[in-house]
Amino acid sequence: MAERDIDDLPRNTANYTALTPLWFLERAATVYPYRKSLIHGSVEYTWQQTYNRCRQLACALNKRSVTFGSTVAVIAPNVPALYEGHFGIPMAGAVLNAVNVRLNAQTIAFLLGHCSAAVVMVDQEYFPLAEEALKVWEHNSKGKFKAPLLIVIADKNCDPIPVQYALEKGAIEYEKFLETGDPEFSWKPPEDEWQTIALGYTSGTTASPKGVVLHHRGAYLMAMSNAVIWSMQEGAVYLWTLPLFHCNGWCFVWTLAAICGTNICLRQVTAKAVYSAIAHLGVTHFSAAPVVLNTIVNAPKEETILPLPRVVHVSTAGASPPPSVLAAMSQRGFRVLHTYGLSETYGPSTVCTWKPEWDLLPPDVQAHLHARQGVRYVGLEHLDVVSMKDMTPVPADGKTVGEIVFRGNLVMKGYLKNPKANEEAFAGGWYHSGDLAVKHPDGYIEIKDRSKDIIISGGENISSVEVENILYLHPAILEVSVVARPDEQWGESPCAFITLKPDVKKTDQQKLAEDIINFSRSKMPKFWVPKSVVFGPLPKTATGKIQKHLLRTKAKEMGPVKKSRL
Repeated sequence: MAERDIDDLPRNTANYTALTPLWFLERAATVYPYRKSLIHGSVEYTWQQTYNRCRQLACALNKRSVTFGSTVAVIAPNVPALYEGHFGIPMAGAVLNAVNVRLNAQTIAFLLGHCSAAVVMVDQEYFPLAEEALKVWEHNSKGKFKAPLLIVIADKNCDPIPVQYALEKGAIEYEKFLETGDPEFSWKPPEDEWQTIALGYTSGTTASPKGVVLHHRGAYLMAMSNAVIWSMQEGAVYLWTLPLFHCNGWCFVWTLAAICGTNICLRQVTAKAVYSAIAHLGVTHFSAAPVVLNTIVNAPKEETILPLPRVVHVSTAGASPPPSVLAAMSQRGFRVLHTYGLSETYGPSTVCTWKPEWDLLPPDVQAHLHARQGVRYVGLEHLDVVSMKDMTPVPADGKTVGEIVFRGNLVMKGYLKNPKANEEAFAGGWYHSGDLAVKHPDGYIEIKDRSKDIIISGGENISSVEVENILYLHPAILEVSVVARPDEQWGESPCAFITLKPDVKKTDQQKLAEDIINFSRSKMPKFWVPKSVVFGPLPKTATGKIQKHLLRTKAKEMGPVKKSRL
């Protein structure tokens, strides 16, 4: 028998509107029309100006027949035009595809073709990359290529010559394009909150990238959850150290409009730029991957401005942060919020909520508790760690390893044009993360590894994350990544790729490697100890994640560890 409510009252236009974060911008412009919305070097805008510019963008796109069913790709770093694109493009009814600027032309060509981009907006610095990608796309289209509208974004803080080159190649300058739109344009919100607002592509490390499709409802809920989880006050000043093209800036792009805050754009992230923005622009919040935090705590004295003028709130995700880095950030006056999530969950969707009783614990214990991935976001309905054999929940013993799974409104619609991947991702009615974790007695989850990053040595599973956390305690190590290397005796053994701190003498690397191995022997089980150490810079993605797949390939190319080796 069907369930019945106490009434039969219907939805109507007075009591029901599809959820969308786009209304946040209209409200910010109404409440604080003259408050600064965006600061980018010498360029500044108010919320009223930003709202007008986004309406101009929406109108200009509509005039070009770019609307519902169209995709607009933006290839740009953290500049105002990309922020505006997060509102103006969906206001036109279209879908935003914020492209990772560190991808090569072949990959970008695949993305543009896969989403059938009707418009490509590109920052002046990356115009040659876009130009090459368009050529590859045309070549791969085999006569079916329809050239997208090409718009170049000029940056007053940069050399104007690349803009002139783009204009000669037929591109339209972004500001000129905006002039064709009406700042009073009457935009239409989505009728259905399931309508797509954004498309983002996974890194595609083992195959073609997958297009993650996100809806207006999820974007709204994540934007609101961010403010609640972080207790963000109205008028917060947010520094864009996190790329806007990564999970739409973890949805903070919409959160900042909801809280009427101020966005500080940053083309390039350096420790000096971060400290300077905190000291001179009133920054109160920023988000970053742990590798960026590591750069901040290890910055040379001349690049820092300490003590901080105020408590600065930092949210970190993207990889498991070493407890030592979390402790060092706290010592410098940063208050770190540790979160975890994926592109498929609108960015961070779990949080390691700090409990008052932890204040009484020793710093090292605090850091280890804080390094856990925690509990579900307020906007996420279900989170669990389940057995990979039968999907039953693992016991909350802090030992039994299972896969992290999600279910709820903060899970993507699915992968674009990829039914096989969707079937696998949503098997059993949950989204499967591929991340391996344990559940502690207090309900907090803790990642042990990606399923593909587990090292199996002599039949024993080794968590690369746990080995890395211990190695980060060594005084000479700036960054470390541990992967499996073939081993004649054990099948696989840990191989540590290490970047040394700048002040460490690098003359006798053999002696340093032996010191690190001896340090490891004193701190971890014997079979965890890296049998090989490689020094040098670590390959990273645009969001600061270490590219372990490249290191695994390198370790494999090194050949197996011989039986006689340490």
